[in-house]
Amino acid sequence: MASFASPQPSLPDLAALSAADLLFALISADDLAAHVARALAEDLGAAGDVTGEAMIPADARATAVVRFRSPGIACGAPLVAEVLRQVAPGARLAYHAADGEQLAAGATFISVEGPLRGILTAERTLLNYVGHLSGIATLTAQYVEQVRGMRASICDTRKTVPGMRMLEKWAVRCGGGTNHRIGLFDAMLIKDNHVAGLSPSDMAKRVASAAAAARARTPLRFVEVECDTLEQLQAMLGLSKDTVDMVLLDNMTIGQLAEAVGMRDAAAPGVLLEASGGVHLASVAAIAATGVDRISIGALTHSAACLDVGLDITQ
Repeated sequence: MASFASPQPSLPDLAALSAADLLFALISADDLAAHVARALAEDLGAAGDVTGEAMIPADARATAVVRFRSPGIACGAPLVAEVLRQVAPGARLAYHAADGEQLAAGATFISVEGPLRGILTAERTLLNYVGHLSGIATLTAQYVEQVRGMRASICDTRKTVPGMRMLEKWAVRCGGGTNHRIGLFDAMLIKDNHVAGLSPSDMAKRVASAAAAARARTPLRFVEVECDTLEQLQAMLGLSKDTVDMVLLDNMTIGQLAEAVGMRDAAAPGVLLEASGGVHLASVAAIAATGVDRISIGALTHSAACLDVGLDITQ
């Protein structure tokens, strides 16, 4: 079974890449093709499309459109192309909008002309990809809009569907969000369970030694430490420069977040602060107004509703 190749430390800075370039920095074309092949295999089994083969003449051709039935951010064009490449060879695609573009209800995302059997075989798989990824992009864009004009960026998490992480993180970028670490391998995030039972001072010592060891072992995008209390934050801010790049402020109140920003500005202005936990569309603007640099939201990927997208045969 094919597997996703993990991005290597030599990978270009993800934040510097456009959403259009990001997808194939996260996943190779071969891995994307293998992902699509597995998705199609779920649908086709051993017998193939028994309905299409019985109903549709082998030489029938048609034109179809992938149409948004509800408004949202488009995402998934490379998946549509790959699904059709595999089951509708020779199909010709025309793109009416780019990934990351806002579409109104009724708007056409992609049109395709090709073998009707293949188009119908591809229909559900390509719509599953576009609906799921466009749903993530659309929800992300709603959060980004809530903090427009403030310093905070909207970040994803590792709370992704198994096997879909690279695609879902790409969808977050299509919605205007920022990618957090890709996995356990490319950045160090010391969470509460890593330091359970340690006092703030002992936690600081453990973090300093662990960060040095991790940086010596492999290049890292960043070192981040989760803090549940302002006392823990104070200990992290007292570490030598460049030990910790970011501090994650977990489930803190608006007042605590504002106090944390003041502490950081006074003691270690180079350290970024990330708020996380219990973030909703109704609360994200108030969180951003405290002055934090980043807001991470698991809901972007684990709770986004599938966007309503359909495929219509037009001729």
